[in-house]
Amino acid sequence: MELLDIDRSIVVIIDLQGKLMEMAYRHRLVIDATKRLMQLAEVFQVPVVLTEQYPQGLGATVAEVREIYDGLTVPKRYVDKTSFGCCGDGGFTTALRELRPDIDHTERQIVIAGIEAHVCVLQTVVALIDRGEQVHLCWECISGRGEEYRRHALDRMQQAGAQLTNHESVCFEWARDKNHPGFKAMNQILRQGQLTG
Repeated sequence: MELLDIDRSIVVIIDLQGKLMEMAYRHRLVIDATKRLMQLAEVFQVPVVLTEQYPQGLGATVAEVREIYDGLTVPKRYVDKTSFGCCGDGGFTTALRELRPDIDHTERQIVIAGIEAHVCVLQTVVALIDRGEQVHLCWECISGRGEEYRRHALDRMQQAGAQLTNHESVCFEWARDKNHPGFKAMNQILRQGQLTG
């Protein structure tokens, strides 16, 4: 296990879409924590990928999440997919490569948020680990239809080699030191109020 490094990290937001989000366990927590994760990625200049699973049928990304994504100035990519796992879509692999062209895929650290834990997130994570990439799961940014689906999917992904974390641990690892120039902005984001769900 390694600490996250801002020069190797990519945040991946998987399928936080209307009809799916309405059914997700603790969906408010997932939305709020994911918004913070993207804001923190902006502070530390970490690139972001946003995916949507068949948006014509499942609807667009939740508006408040999409608004944060659209406002990002960091390098970012959008992937419209039909494969459940993101790695099944060539556009996703291309996006990761374009966002971190200077490092080998085995050095990339993928920070994951999204739904559904037991379908699209799980298939993405297992494929990424299979390819030799490091995967860090923000547990409060991941959900599915019911607590048990979520919990057992997180367990399975950990068994496959993913690291379980949260958005606060992620940003403190990116900062490493209170003297990091992004530390003050990071603290302001984390003080925006208690997350509930």
